[in-house]
Formats: sequence, structure tokens, C-alpha cells
Amino acid sequence: MKHSLEVGFSFGLTSGIITTLGLMVGLNSGTHSQLVVLGGIFTIAIADAFSDALGIHMSEESENKHTTKEIWMSTIATFSTKFLTALTFAIPILLFKLNTAIIISIIWGFLLMILLSYRMAKKQNEKPFNIISEHVLIGTIVIIATHYVGKLISVFFA
Repeated sequence: MKHSLEVGFSFGLTSGIITTLGLMVGLNSGTHSQLVVLGGIFTIAIADAFSDALGIHMSEESENKHTTKEIWMSTIATFSTKFLTALTFAIPILLFKLNTAIIISIIWGFLLMILLSYRMAKKQNEKPFNIISEHVLIGTIVIIATHYVGKLISVFFA
């Protein structure tokens, strides 16, 4: 049971951070619209949370080594964590000007990712710096890539 919750929590949190930040940065770069970014966050919170939960559900089923209860625990933990994590990124958008909110969201996302990575490293008796660095690098690549994709879309399609 603990494994099921851990899988759902870790996957949901990571996906909630990376997917939501990537979408927010890309939409902001392409539209500079608070409404569009907010709509993207709510869409991710619902559609992608269900998608990730189903993905975890099917992945756990395909391993053929988990009980039905364990599979559903992973599914529910993934959905809830992804849904709630994505929604936290709406708070800065509602409270601050868009550019400030994007910066706050990036800081929030990286803080969550660092805390999860640190927890994971300690649990695996690994050096936290190595795991944190790897995850922050991947997050940075996503943010840079989606920023430029948003810019390109605004140039070619706006």
C-alpha cells in the first residue's frame, strides 16, 4: 500500500510541476494573457490529472504484481496529487501581474521539485545534490523550450 501511494504522489507531483510550468511559460510567451494561462492551468488540472492517473493505472496493471486495491490507490494518489499541484499554480496568477506570477510559479515549482528530490535522495541513500541537480536541469530545459515554442507560435500563428 505504501508503494502505491508513493508512486502516485511522486508521479503526480512531478508531472503537476513540470507539465503545468511548461504550459504556463509557453502560453505566457505566446499570448501574454492572464485568462489564457489560467484556462491552461485549469485544463491541465483536470484533463492531464485524469490522463496521468489512467497512465499509472494501466502501468501498474501491466506489471501484474499489484493487487486491485494497490492499483486504485496509485491511481487516486496520482490524480489527487496532480490535480492539487496544478491548482496551486493558479494562486499566483490570480494574485499578481502575469509576469510576476510566472516568476513566482517557477520558484514555487522548483522549490517543490527540490524538496521531492531531496526526500527521494535521502530515502535511496544517495547524494541529494546529484539528484536535485538532475531534476532541476530537466525542469530548466522544459521551461526554456516551452518559452521559445510559445514565442515561435506567436510569431508564426498570431
